[in-house]
Amino acid sequence: MKKVLLFLGLSFAVLSGNSQVIISLIFGDKLNSDKMEFGLDGGLNWSDLHGNKDAKSLLGFNLGFYFDIKLKNPSWMVNTGVIVKSPLGAEGLPVYSLNDAVLDSAFAGGTVKRKIRYFNVPVMMKYQFKNQIYIKAGIQLGLRAKAFDEFYNTVKDKEDLEYRLKTKDNYHPLDAGFAFGLGYRLMKGYGMNIGVQYYLGFVDVVVDDTSPSQFNRSFYITVGIPIGKAAKKSKS
Repeated sequence: MKKVLLFLGLSFAVLSGNSQVIISLIFGDKLNSDKMEFGLDGGLNWSDLHGNKDAKSLLGFNLGFYFDIKLKNPSWMVNTGVIVKSPLGAEGLPVYSLNDAVLDSAFAGGTVKRKIRYFNVPVMMKYQFKNQIYIKAGIQLGLRAKAFDEFYNTVKDKEDLEYRLKTKDNYHPLDAGFAFGLGYRLMKGYGMNIGVQYYLGFVDVVVDDTSPSQFNRSFYITVGIPIGKAAKKSKS
């Protein structure tokens, strides 16, 4: 368990997904044991800001690592880790004033894509059936890293315009909610995990108390690849 906490702390300090993958590959063998499995996972996610009537689902990519900490009953385990890259937010939002006459004119009639990036830590109970199907449910905690609005518009000569506005201070630094999912384990329980997961945020992400409450929602499709000893078992 100490190794898990140490690695979680190191990964929170890593802002680059590529660096995170390299560190994971280096320490993969040491982080695996008969009681714990370590691996990388990633995939697609569709996020939304529930409570914002103009919000449309935002497609993004997620990347992270996971731990399956096995309990006395081998069918039960604690599933945790860190989703290092996890963009949440929404798109299709109406343009608002940038307090600049030129920019306001240029983006009039355009749209805004809102991105809030978190380090997310799910902590779930996981049960794996004998047919290699698994289910899991628990909490997910998020630490906001960055946030920005991307303005888009197309002018008459079909030239695409883009502008990015940093909005980190508009959102609370912490997020929390309920997460649940299901999936399938390949190669008789030693191969890749293919699963889906849904996150239901309970925390109003907006700092401004005068605006309507908005909550993160996200649907994930992920592939998990065991690293180190777990990967070697799948080849044996």
